[in-house]
Amino acid sequence: MNKVIIFSAPSGSGKTTLVKYALDRFSELQFSISCTTRHPRGSEIHAIDYHFLTPEEFRQKIAEDAFVEYEEVYTDKYYGTLKSEVEKIWNQGKVVIFDVDVKGGISLKKYFGEQALSIFIEPPSIEELERRLIARNTDDAATIKTRVEKAEEEMSYADQFDKIVINTDLDEAKKEIENLIKNFIGS
Repeated sequence: MNKVIIFSAPSGSGKTTLVKYALDRFSELQFSISCTTRHPRGSEIHAIDYHFLTPEEFRQKIAEDAFVEYEEVYTDKYYGTLKSEVEKIWNQGKVVIFDVDVKGGISLKKYFGEQALSIFIEPPSIEELERRLIARNTDDAATIKTRVEKAEEEMSYADQFDKIVINTDLDEAKKEIENLIKNFIGS
């Protein structure tokens, strides 16, 4: 059976760090590159970190039914998962790993059902999340305020995921993730 692992979390929870750890630890996993209309951050590269599209290009793909799921997270800020990306990974005999926003994670779980393990990465607190976002130094104060407000809402969806991992201690979170993945993919 083709399988997928879905990681979702509020921005700044440590999700991307944990996804990278899982990819390093398990050769069976292959990262699914999402599409987005936001601009690259820091050293992000097109077709490696994301497929960066214009809002017009993204809407064209919606019209073509090219997505497993997509979300307009903010006005003209879309994120989505291409069906072709999932098929490509499955055709290589790999398990797809997703790093997506919370609503995208819920949509993917609904779409893939029992083929999916959905994991919600929760920060220890909203205050810690805000501290992490500030320390990351990639967003201005207004963007951080928006992300923190959104995180409070996103955390209310945690119970719609198969597993919740509270990322208080990164090493503990890594161990928990490793055990969840081993049990799911049977390695």
